[in-house]
Amino acid sequence: MMNKELLIVDDDLPFRERLSQSMAKKGFTVETFSSAHQVKERINNKLFDYAIVDMRLEDGSGLELIQEIKKHSPNTKSLLLTGYGNIATAVAAIKSGAIDYLPKPAEVDQIYDALTSSEDLLPLPPKNPMTANRIRWEHIQRVFFQCNRNVSETARRLRMHRRTLQRILNKHAPKE
Repeated sequence: MMNKELLIVDDDLPFRERLSQSMAKKGFTVETFSSAHQVKERINNKLFDYAIVDMRLEDGSGLELIQEIKKHSPNTKSLLLTGYGNIATAVAAIKSGAIDYLPKPAEVDQIYDALTSSEDLLPLPPKNPMTANRIRWEHIQRVFFQCNRNVSETARRLRMHRRTLQRILNKHAPKE
């Protein structure tokens, strides 16, 4: 595992630095970037074995960046991290070429295992998976956002009564 090239792209500086230090201790040669634009310039000159990419960057989408990385280096194993976890994002991540998808906050060991696990084996289940209530809440939030925060349109698409949706939207997110 020594001297494997790792690319980390996240606009959260403290998280990016902690992750970089932890992955360097695990034997990776790490380069970090805060923007998609910087990465696009760098991947033209260098191939990486692994990439950890945040879903939402200030200047672009992590999904699009993973596609760009795959185009320049098909053998790069990319992992998508996001604070906005939902099933649709996970599916989109895999379709974009990511080997896995992890919701933030993710443990360093969990990230390492996702990057280095054999493609033939399924990764171990998470120690603290999201509850069904949390997954439901995140799905509703995603549809609400996609409907430009229009309660009536969101309720129609979710086949739910508008008042029921309003009650759900007024509550805080369920605990993990």
